Amino acid sequence: MRYSLALACAMMATPIAAKDLNVVTDFAVTHSLVSMVMGDVGNAEVLLDRGGDPHSFQLRPSQARSLADADLIFWVGEELTPWMARALAGIEAQGDVVTLIEAEGLHLQDFALGHGHSHDHDDHGHDHDDHGHSHDDHGHSHDDHGHSHDDHGHSHDDHGHSHDDHGHSHDDHGHSHDGLDPHAWMNTGNVKIWLDLIAEELAEHDPENAATYRANAEAARAEIADLSTEITAILEPVGAAPLVMFHDAYGYMMDQFGVNVAGTIALGDAAAPGAQRLSELRAQLQEGGAVCIFPEVNHSSRYIDMVVEGTGVRVGAELDPEGVLLEPGADLYPTLMRNIAQAMANCVAG
Repeated sequence: MRYSLALACAMMATPIAAKDLNVVTDFAVTHSLVSMVMGDVGNAEVLLDRGGDPHSFQLRPSQARSLADADLIFWVGEELTPWMARALAGIEAQGDVVTLIEAEGLHLQDFALGHGHSHDHDDHGHDHDDHGHSHDDHGHSHDDHGHSHDDHGHSHDDHGHSHDDHGHSHDDHGHSHDGLDPHAWMNTGNVKIWLDLIAEELAEHDPENAATYRANAEAARAEIADLSTEITAILEPVGAAPLVMFHDAYGYMMDQFGVNVAGTIALGDAAAPGAQRLSELRAQLQEGGAVCIFPEVNHSSRYIDMVVEGTGVRVGAELDPEGVLLEPGADLYPTLMRNIAQAMANCVAG
């Protein structure tokens, strides 16, 4: 595992085990961030099975019981995992539900490519500055499952987020590429905000280990800052080379690191591209001078083969933007980001 010295020192402390604190997360990235903050204090559970699709998953009965019995639940939000939204609606959750996509100060944006437009959510007070986020308000936000935290300043509505305002569209199998893009972890500045939010939530529920959580979060934020610098260096040779992805999950990387994602094969996470879509994309590849196209885990590579045939476009390594094939744990998120950046650089380099 690649940790900075500060993070290593923070995690060398001997914390008091949080034996009675049951923490549940939705998928691998959330679990990784929570694991960074918890350190040696305890272990969080991740609901999404390794190799599963975060957009179209079904809980087993044992996982539904874990969700119902949890003291603290961290998830990105309904935009990413509609299956979890349905599960939460169908149970009496004993614990608090923390919706990360509603944290204060995030840089949020609409899907950049799925419908040919991009719209930033600055009107909700989100800050784009990766290095200048204010953490005076940790943006605690809990889904309404009967929990009230007025004494800690928690609010369901103070962020002004409205699902209708963002034009969110959901079906039973995934989200369409319209409205708010939930892949916010692809911007490292958002992750640093989430780390602080996670630390404060854990500290509230486990005061005896509050100092450890906050120290781990501070060290992890420094690690993520270094990661951002590293990714910038990895991507420098990529420049403005036009890249094509399987689905529109990389808009935040486009915004932060200047990656030129020129198109996607699928217009939605559940929508298999039809013959007309593939034909249109082949024409776009030839006209736009695309350099590389990238397959993605949980999606058939045959569409890639059909699109690139006769175009000369290079096929890059398979990308895993949700980290579903990586080893779960604190190092998963940094590994995910490095892998994606390196895959882009390697393909462009030929």
